[in-house]
Amino acid sequence: MVKKIFLLAFVIISLFLIGCRVGVKKIEYEKITNIKYAGVRASIYGVKPFPAPEKWKDMIFEMKSYFPSSKPVVIWIVGIVKDKVNCRLHFPSDGKTYKNIIFDKEDLSEKYLDYFDKNGIDVFLQVEPADADVGTLMRLVLNRYGHNECVVGFGIDVEWYRENSHRGWGQKVDDETAKKWEEMLKKYNPNYKLFIKHWDLRWMPENYRGDIIFVDDSQQFKKFEQMKKEFAEWGKNFYPNEVWFQIGYPADKKWWNKFRNPPKLMGYNIASEIKQNVGILWVDFSLKDLFY
Repeated sequence: MVKKIFLLAFVIISLFLIGCRVGVKKIEYEKITNIKYAGVRASIYGVKPFPAPEKWKDMIFEMKSYFPSSKPVVIWIVGIVKDKVNCRLHFPSDGKTYKNIIFDKEDLSEKYLDYFDKNGIDVFLQVEPADADVGTLMRLVLNRYGHNECVVGFGIDVEWYRENSHRGWGQKVDDETAKKWEEMLKKYNPNYKLFIKHWDLRWMPENYRGDIIFVDDSQQFKKFEQMKKEFAEWGKNFYPNEVWFQIGYPADKKWWNKFRNPPKLMGYNIASEIKQNVGILWVDFSLKDLFY
């Protein structure tokens, strides 16, 4: 009996010390209600084999279940960088040719979006634009999928925006460009929201905010405390706009895999540091570590 009590105490103390080392604080989850979106990121290169629609739904709703105040969401990547300068869209051409845009022969997203329509999942369609014109990409993507009820927005990963001439970081987005992109999107549907994604504040518009969601996909943190500090600064910089965070990168697994429930613990701790609404999305690169 004494040994059992000693062992239990040892486990509790060990977990406490691990929590202290990785920057976990004791918080009351029920008091944190600013997590408005929860879900996953999805790309054809992030997880293989690519899951069936039902599996995506299960993972998205498991993420949502950790945060009762949230809506289920997926960042669905429909255009990826190809050969440094081209954006490869995952659907057939409309019969025309476009500079720096190439097309797949078959539509890779249609059956998934149709399924998400029926299951109440919000979808943000994202592109990695490379040297392609963002307005043209937006038009092609929304002409293809704008009829889907699940589609609620469009996103640009700035890391890949003209990356060929701005290696490793992409071109910074100024106020004028952000405003232009948002205005173009609102013409398709005034209820659509634009997101802009990067890991560095300096690559975002300096002053223009509009109705834009700002997504941070930073990784390679030494510990969770470092992530929380950086994400808190991101939230402060873009307040009162909604901010989202992509978490779960393999580069950070050395510390997040010590948590009993990484998405829940990380999500609540991140949101507790931020005043405005938050989105928490687990990346596809490590979905198999948690949801399989």
